[in-house]
Amino acid sequence: MNILVINAGSSSLKYQLIDMQGEKLVAKGICERIGIDGKLSASTADGRSLELDVKMSSHTEAFLQVKLALTEGECKVLDSLEEIGAIGHRVVQGGALFQESVRIDEKVIAGIESLHDLAPLHNPAHIQGIRACIGVFGSDVPEVAVFDNVFHATMPPESYLFALPYEYYEKYGVRRYGFHGTSHRYVSARCAELLGKPLADFKLITCHLGNGSSITAIQDGKVLDTSMGLTPLDGFMMGTRCGAVDPSAVLYLMEKEGWSIKQAGDVLNKESGYLGVSGVSSDDRDLLAAIENGNERAALARNMLRYQVRKVIGSYVAAMNGLDALVFTGGIGENTFDLRQNVCEHLGYLGVRIDNERNAQLRRGSEGEFSTPESQVRVFVIPTNEELLIARDTLAIAQGA
Repeated sequence: MNILVINAGSSSLKYQLIDMQGEKLVAKGICERIGIDGKLSASTADGRSLELDVKMSSHTEAFLQVKLALTEGECKVLDSLEEIGAIGHRVVQGGALFQESVRIDEKVIAGIESLHDLAPLHNPAHIQGIRACIGVFGSDVPEVAVFDNVFHATMPPESYLFALPYEYYEKYGVRRYGFHGTSHRYVSARCAELLGKPLADFKLITCHLGNGSSITAIQDGKVLDTSMGLTPLDGFMMGTRCGAVDPSAVLYLMEKEGWSIKQAGDVLNKESGYLGVSGVSSDDRDLLAAIENGNERAALARNMLRYQVRKVIGSYVAAMNGLDALVFTGGIGENTFDLRQNVCEHLGYLGVRIDNERNAQLRRGSEGEFSTPESQVRVFVIPTNEELLIARDTLAIAQGA
């Protein structure tokens, strides 16, 4: 069965077509600047590609362009949309309403809409994408919602509750939800395969490090804790997000700078992290180039990230009373071998021993272990594949499994 995986943003729509017989990528692409002017970039597994400037005033028009890209022209891979058996949608926030991936109907759509306040930048865009997709593909094609936070639903109350008056949890659902769940779920399952044992039989920490970053502690096959919170802003510093800061610092700056709530949110989410500290960029590669030119703030930003990653890992080791395996994934986690080396060298107290040469080789999509045979903790780089996990859930639900 061919599964179409969709990740809809407010002005973008990413897609992948996956043949589930062999789990092979067939085609992928992105519609950008929806509602502005419009651009489609598409490619196929056999090397064909196209870029097209085309006006897309809505997500429905974007899906029509996806349809054309898949069934006509130089990137054609299907004779008709009837060859698509089901569609899977990434949805960032499922709150406490959804504990697993579900087939989409009007009740599910209403549930996702009810969580808009918890993910105002994401859930409304997902709803636009879902409704537009139904409009183009029809209601007979099974569509499935796969939620970013569901993998973290096993967290106990002592992990997910904030030390705020309990009434705000009861009234508004203010708690830790966690994100990047599809990534953490995928790489943890893959780590279990590489170790040849059930996930429930070992203690694991997974580090999804990229422009957005989170770390998750997994014990007895369940998430014990994760670094992102009510929103993806919590945790440690990221590309443009500040991560955890003293709330009083935010209140203090709001008073001093006269920020509105929106302005404060923009500073914390879009102007902080790597970008805010370095003053250069949110991209690790740009910071490396700046460091070569003597930029001390760029070096500071990279050192801060390393320190914070080590601190979160250490706290999770304490929470689980040990660690059997550590996984790095995401754009930075998969490619920045000096960060991995720095983190692992500070885990010597756990008996972590790594092969630096092997570590340096694991880049650009490579999967492998770089801990040495005598290491008491196994350490891996595992490229994430969130789209494949979404496709697997979609296939299972579409087939009634």
